[in-house]
Amino acid sequence: MATVRDEQVIAKGKPLTLQLDAAGNPCRWINFEQSAFYYAKELVAWSVGLDGIRIYGGTSARTGKRSFLDLNSIIAIRGELGDKQLFRTPTLTNRALFRRDQQVCAYCANEFTPMHLSRDHVTPRAHGGRDVWTNVVTACSGCNKVKDARTPEQAHMKLLYVPYAPNRAEYLILMNRTILADQMEFLKARVTKNSRILTPLKA
Repeated sequence: MATVRDEQVIAKGKPLTLQLDAAGNPCRWINFEQSAFYYAKELVAWSVGLDGIRIYGGTSARTGKRSFLDLNSIIAIRGELGDKQLFRTPTLTNRALFRRDQQVCAYCANEFTPMHLSRDHVTPRAHGGRDVWTNVVTACSGCNKVKDARTPEQAHMKLLYVPYAPNRAEYLILMNRTILADQMEFLKARVTKNSRILTPLKA
């Protein structure tokens, strides 16, 4: 049974709901209004998780009682199955890349704020390197400038960690800073074994 949080918590933090398809595959984050829509339309096939929120509606003229909906933090939508787009490699963005690499430079191992980071192509694009997850790492501005359009070997710079493509579950973790404990547990169980979520760069 979910632990229900009252509407004051919603007003302050508005925790997002993790939406799954009917098969239990993680799809996206939705806000509580979208979650309430699915509940109201009886489209929630099943739900899991320990945390939930309660939202209130109007007061019944007949009973004098205020209506409410208890929303779970993880819901599967009836009749919905992930399309091909869902199972493709997630879109590469600097925001997701820096979070994948925990804002740690792949060459000097120091942690930086996003404004001091850049996307570095391990095999430079000038040498035929592609702009894909498995060929990019997070680099500080200084290291990126030193490396320039060279491979790490050519620049005599050691690559401290290996780039990889996150799956959908990890991507959802990377794109949401405020994740409830039950949501994180659900997603972590579905990331790949090489995920940096499971093996942090810095303890």
